[in-house]
Amino acid sequence: MPSSQSGHPADVVGLTVPPDRFGSPSPLAPVNRRAALRLAGGGVFAVAAVGALAACGTDDKPSAPDPLIAQETAARTDAAAATAAIATSPDKAGALQTIATQRTAHADALRTEIDRAIGVYGDGSTPSRRIPPVIPTAPVPPPPVATLRTQLQQSQRSAADLATQLSGYRAGLLASISASCATHAGVLLA
Repeated sequence: MPSSQSGHPADVVGLTVPPDRFGSPSPLAPVNRRAALRLAGGGVFAVAAVGALAACGTDDKPSAPDPLIAQETAARTDAAAATAAIATSPDKAGALQTIATQRTAHADALRTEIDRAIGVYGDGSTPSRRIPPVIPTAPVPPPPVATLRTQLQQSQRSAADLATQLSGYRAGLLASISASCATHAGVLLA
């Protein structure tokens, strides 16, 4: 084997490459050790980068639905029921309107938190996985006040139970909603 000191450009690290048919060294001439190490290092980096990008792009398991969605649905349903109940109990119209207004505010606060958790793009638009707010229909026939009171008590218990499972702002929001529902059922509709 010829030595790498022969001066021929194709002789690198003791390997010879036969010239092509025009007498020029082959374009696939071997590379020296330094270039080989650079290529290997670049290859390792490329494999790591592709692996990292692939890991970021795949979502093997879909995320669980936000637990606040059920609370938002209950709040909007309670608001619609309170508005409908005004027809059956005009003597409690003021209290029922207050309940409808406050339960709508609860639903809006819950929707704001759901959207915040999903995120908002810089231009103000939301990701495609955003779940639209619930739009309940008014119950037919309008519920009596006793039915609305029971419904509000269920909403109160549900919000309190979920508040104990969550933490931070979400727990505080649900505790506040629970207390408000207790006031609606126990004071305004008493």
